[in-house]
Amino acid sequence: MDVKQRIEQELASHPVLLFMKGSPDFPQCGFSAQAVAVLRACGTDFDSLNILEEPELREALKVYSSWPTFPQLYVKGELIGGSDILVEMYQAGELQPMLAQASSA
Repeated sequence: MDVKQRIEQELASHPVLLFMKGSPDFPQCGFSAQAVAVLRACGTDFDSLNILEEPELREALKVYSSWPTFPQLYVKGELIGGSDILVEMYQAGELQPMLAQASSA
C-alpha cells in the first residue's frame, strides 16, 4: 500500500481524524495542543496520527491536502483545516454540529 492509499484508508476508517504533531495527551506543538483542546471542548471522539513519527506520511499529507501545515483535521474524509480555522469555527458555533453529526453517523 502506498502512502496515498494509507491516507485514504485512514480517512475512511475514522470519521474525525486529526493529523498532528505528537499525541492528544502529549502534543508536540502549540497548534496541535490548541486543536486537541477545541475538539475536547466539543466533547467529540476523535482519532489522531502523529506525523512526527512518520516523515513520509507528513510529506504526503501536504500534497494530498494542498495544506502545508499541521495539524490537519478531517471530518468524514474532508479537510476542515488547522487549529486557527478550528478555533474560528468553534467560536462561531459551526464546528460542534459538524462533529456531532460525524460522530453519530
